[in-house]
Amino acid sequence: MSKIRITKQFSFETGHALYGYDGKCKNVHGHSYKLSVTVIGKPISDTHNVKYGMVIDFSDLKKIVKDEIVDVFDHATVFNKNTPHVELAKELEDRGHNVLLVNYQPTSEMMVIDFAEKIKNQLPGHITLHSLKLQETDTSFAEWYASDN
Repeated sequence: MSKIRITKQFSFETGHALYGYDGKCKNVHGHSYKLSVTVIGKPISDTHNVKYGMVIDFSDLKKIVKDEIVDVFDHATVFNKNTPHVELAKELEDRGHNVLLVNYQPTSEMMVIDFAEKIKNQLPGHITLHSLKLQETDTSFAEWYASDN
């Protein structure tokens, strides 16, 4: 049977700041991110399986991505924990804000790498993560492809 690619799209709001950057993005700001997740696999051929004909149920893929990415990053502010932004993060947390401290500079490029690892770890064995596209603005995005990695 043919391999088929399935894509599900998500959106979430996230703030961040890029420590040491030489432009405006050194300041805390936010984006309305759009994430496209594409997996690849063969449709289930067992006619007795309730998911017959599906590569993966869209709702199953949605649950993985919501649990690992959307529900974690939505309306959070992300900082690299290895920078002085840790002080700002603590102040925001003390004031009740949702703050994420990560081991990387929270650029779209680094976020999409992080997201790929998180999603790959949760996919069923017969499904492969094919690609991710993380759109930061209408005209700017980062892409991750399994074939490149």
